Amino acid sequence: MEFRTRNRVNAELQTRPGYTSSMSQPEYLWRRLTPEQRGELLAWRKERRYPWHSPPHLPNYGHLRFHVTAACFEHRHYIGHSAARMDAFARDLLAVFAAQAGRMFAWCVLPNHYHALVEAPDVLGLLRELGRFHGRTSHAWNGEENSRGRKVFFRAAERAMRSERHFWATLNYVHHNPVHHGYVERWTDWQWSSAPEYLAQTNPEEAKRIWREYPLGDYGNGWDDAGI
Repeated sequence: MEFRTRNRVNAELQTRPGYTSSMSQPEYLWRRLTPEQRGELLAWRKERRYPWHSPPHLPNYGHLRFHVTAACFEHRHYIGHSAARMDAFARDLLAVFAAQAGRMFAWCVLPNHYHALVEAPDVLGLLRELGRFHGRTSHAWNGEENSRGRKVFFRAAERAMRSERHFWATLNYVHHNPVHHGYVERWTDWQWSSAPEYLAQTNPEEAKRIWREYPLGDYGNGWDDAGI
């Protein structure tokens, strides 16, 4: 069922200029791991300062800027059911951030997850409202698809910015995410993102400097891959 759904939204997205798709059906490995393997994986992620499978939320402790992200359960393409759903979800998500975050520096919505770089004086309040938004959205989508009781979202996870370098690398990561996942070839070709606005407002040479000076390297590796 999901494969046909994804084909439908991919066919619709392919009508958008610049869209390419090399994505394969996601394979979710967590449920196939033994308890010992799960423990080893969580220890490995913690050692490398990656988010845990379901990391605990912490108060701000002096931090104001956060990378906030959430994924669909088992990385299924529930957001990407259709381009119209992508449009509505992005609009409603941005409304939550507008109400709860002081500033939004970057954002993108993909068919199975989203990212945002925000200034949040009350990050726990923001996460609480995102949880409520996930609940409302899940209820509506499950009703539309006659799938009551289906789990749609993992809870959102936050990561505080530790330095200016961390901040600018995260901004590049968020804007590059649709390219990273193979949906488009250029930032400006993905409409569910702040990248076009960012590039329109930033001097081209300055944008190139930020990209060169704050490269992604292995930033984000394993954080939102379907296999982990």
